[in-house]
Amino acid sequence: MKNFNVVNPIVKASNLRKEIHLKGSKLVILDQISLEIKAGETVAIMGPSGAGKTTLLGLLAGLDTPTAGTVELGGVNIFALDEEGRTKIRRKNISFIFQNFYLLDNLTALENVMLPLDLLYDPAAKTKAIKLLEHVGLAERMHHQPRQLSGGEQQRIAIARAFAAEPSILFADEPTGNLDQNTGELIIEQLFALNKNSNTTLIIITHEPILAEKCERIININKGILN
Repeated sequence: MKNFNVVNPIVKASNLRKEIHLKGSKLVILDQISLEIKAGETVAIMGPSGAGKTTLLGLLAGLDTPTAGTVELGGVNIFALDEEGRTKIRRKNISFIFQNFYLLDNLTALENVMLPLDLLYDPAAKTKAIKLLEHVGLAERMHHQPRQLSGGEQQRIAIARAFAAEPSILFADEPTGNLDQNTGELIIEQLFALNKNSNTTLIIITHEPILAEKCERIININKGILN
C-alpha cells in the first residue's frame, strides 16, 4: 500500500538525544544520533546489550519521543505530529517484527495475518493473507492458533503479518532472538525473500552477525553513540 511519497532518505534522524532522570541523576541513553536510510535499503543496527539499539528503534518508529532531535519518515517530521498523527503514519506505512512474536492468541494464523489488512478495510484481506502464508510455507496451518504452533512457525506468521499491508518501512527487533540456529536461518531466508519481493525498507536490530551480514549496510552503536 506504501502511502509514503517516494523520497530519499526515507528515514532521517538528526541529532537525536534520549535521556531519563532517575533519583536526581541523568542517564543519557542516546546522544547526537544522526543517520539516513534510503528507500528500499536493508540496514542492521548492531551493538552490545545496553547500547541503545531498541531505544533507537523506538524513536525511529515514533513509538517513543526524544529529549532532543528530529526524525523524518517519508519526509514528514514525526515529532511535529501529536500521538494520533504518529499512529496514523505507523498504521499506513510501518510494520514491526519482534522476537516475542506478539500474535493474538485468540485468533488463528490466518486471522493474525489478516489483521493489519482488516484495519485498513482491504476487501482482499483473506486472499492476500493466504498467499503470504503459502509464501512462508504455512498454508496448512492457517486455522491453527498460536499455542498450537512452534516458535519458528509463530515467527513465520509474524513475518507474513508484517508484510501483509505492504509497509514502506519494516522494523525488526531481534527477529531470531528466541529461535535455535537452524530455525533462525530459515526465518532469515524467508524474511529477506519477502523483503526482496516487496522492496520494503528493512531496519533490523540484531546482535547476530549472520543476520546483520545479510543487510546492505551495518550501523554500529555503543553506549548510545554511533561508531
